[in-house]
Amino acid sequence: PSLSIFDLRAKARRLASQHGIKLIVIDYLQLMTAGGSQKGGNREQEISTISRNLKALAKELNVPVIALSQLSRAVETRGGSKRPILSDLRESGAIEQDADIVSFIYRPEYYKIDEWDDEERTPTQGQAEFIVAKHRNGGLDNIRLKFVGALGKFDNLDDFDSPFEFQSKMNANDENPFATPKLPSTDEAFGSTLNEDDADDDGGIPF
Repeated sequence: PSLSIFDLRAKARRLASQHGIKLIVIDYLQLMTAGGSQKGGNREQEISTISRNLKALAKELNVPVIALSQLSRAVETRGGSKRPILSDLRESGAIEQDADIVSFIYRPEYYKIDEWDDEERTPTQGQAEFIVAKHRNGGLDNIRLKFVGALGKFDNLDDFDSPFEFQSKMNANDENPFATPKLPSTDEAFGSTLNEDDADDDGGIPF
């Protein structure tokens, strides 16, 4: 059965008291219910109740609450870039109102879009965009990311080329401060004539 917001609040209070939890993650919002009082009612009102209670829970326990949410089908039917916007949050405008921060991850490749909608028209293959659509106490921005599908990983666009080339490229670059240092040879470290006088007495072993 779906977890109700009231059950979640009770469990969160208990875990905060017993273990001092520092973060709550909801995966995902539309799987929750508002409890018996609104069962069978308007789903938008129910999501609104859940959203308000999550906000209250964050304030009560003084911990961040990250709630994943589905998007409406409007994104797929809309023309253009299909970049998600706040009104695409499924089933409730209350999510947009209650949240301090709303962000999206957008991959044009998913929608069969081959080029970014910027002046350069660069390829979208293996790339994504992290969209900060709302920030109550800060600015908004779109950040281009690298998407490594084989690992399900997002990374900085300029810092990560391939999961299979990363180590070798790092070590191959002599100017890279993080490269594995080249170890000196025995002659370089100890001198080519070290203990030559004693070598014959010890069977060729310098020490």
